[in-house]
Formats: sequence, C-alpha cells, structure tokens
Amino acid sequence: MHSLFLFLETVNYPILVGFFISSLALAISPGPDNIFVLTQSISNGTKSGLATVFGLVLGCLVHTTLLAFGVSEIIKRSDTLFFAIKLFGAMYLLYLAYQVYRSDASIAIDDKNRPAKTPMKLFWTGVTMNVLNPKVTIFFLAFFPGFLFSDELNTVIQFYILGLLFMLSALIVFGAIAVLAGKISKYLTRHKNAGVYLKWVQLVVFVGIAIYLFLSDK
Repeated sequence: MHSLFLFLETVNYPILVGFFISSLALAISPGPDNIFVLTQSISNGTKSGLATVFGLVLGCLVHTTLLAFGVSEIIKRSDTLFFAIKLFGAMYLLYLAYQVYRSDASIAIDDKNRPAKTPMKLFWTGVTMNVLNPKVTIFFLAFFPGFLFSDELNTVIQFYILGLLFMLSALIVFGAIAVLAGKISKYLTRHKNAGVYLKWVQLVVFVGIAIYLFLSDK
C-alpha cells in the first residue's frame, strides 16, 4: 500500500489528463478506423461493429509493446536521441496536420453491397488492420514519448499506461460509434458541415500536440 502511495505521488496528473483528452479528440476525428466501424455497424449490426472495435483496440497492444521496449532503451542511453525522437514526433504531427488541412472534409459512408461478415471475422479484421499498419507505430512513436508522466516510474510501465489510456479512449469513442451508427449516419447525411468541424478539431489537436512536444522537457 505504501508503494502505491509513493507511485501516486510521482504521477503528473495534468499530463495524463491532457493525453487522454487528446486521444479522445483524435478518436472522434474522421479516419479509416472509425469510418470502418461505422460502416460495418450499419451493414452488419451493432454486435459486428463492436467486434470490429475490440479488434482495432487490441491491435494497439502490439504497437504499445514495440514502443515501450524500443524507446525505453533509447531513453536510458541518450538524452540527445530522446530529444531527436520528440523532435521527429513534433514534425510528424505537423505533417499530419498539413495532410488534414489539404484533405477533403466530406465524410463518405459507403455501406451498400457489403457482404455480411461474422463478428469473429470482423474482430480479426480489426486486429489485422491495426497490427499491420506501420503508420500506427509511427504515430505512437510521435505521440507517446512527450507524455511520459513520472520521473520515478519505469518508462516501460509508463508507455503501457499511456497505451491503455489510448485504448480506453478508442474503446469509448468507437464503441459509441458502433452503438449509435444509425443515428450518426443520419446526422452526417443531414449535416454536411459536420466533416468540416471534425476536420478542424483534428487539425487543432495535431498542431497543439506538436507545439507541446516542441516545448516539453524530458
């Protein structure tokens, strides 16, 4: 119990809260994963949509593990290399912001002529989509290191806590999309400007995190 209190005293809670809010904002923003969840839920039902969500979320564990053990060693060996990783992360997030700025704000929902799939197949499709996507690993590398929240706690454990918080945010948002797919689809159909607002949310979050990484210390 004493060690638990010591651990809680070393945690920088504003950093964790900022990370979780940023993760929620990114999960809400239109992307291939949440659009895939939306279309599968519309086509195959809520159960299939939730199966897809669990698959996508589980895949994040693989990327978290690669990041935790790889970057933790770099942090131990060199402050300069760790600074280079954070600089790369900031530049990459600015690049993503630029890509969002140039992208079309419309949200296309194509749920027609999709063959029915079992929830188990969709679960493994979600896992595969996430695990085999190298962009997810790069994004984790860009996003996570600037949010280490304790000077005392082992960095591997910190990366896993950040990974679990990221997974929780995705589970909350994607799960809501799966359950409310019909209503969300109707809303997006009626409100053509919704994609514009979500696009700017994503852009602001990317730029905000990039600035945070530029200014943060190890």
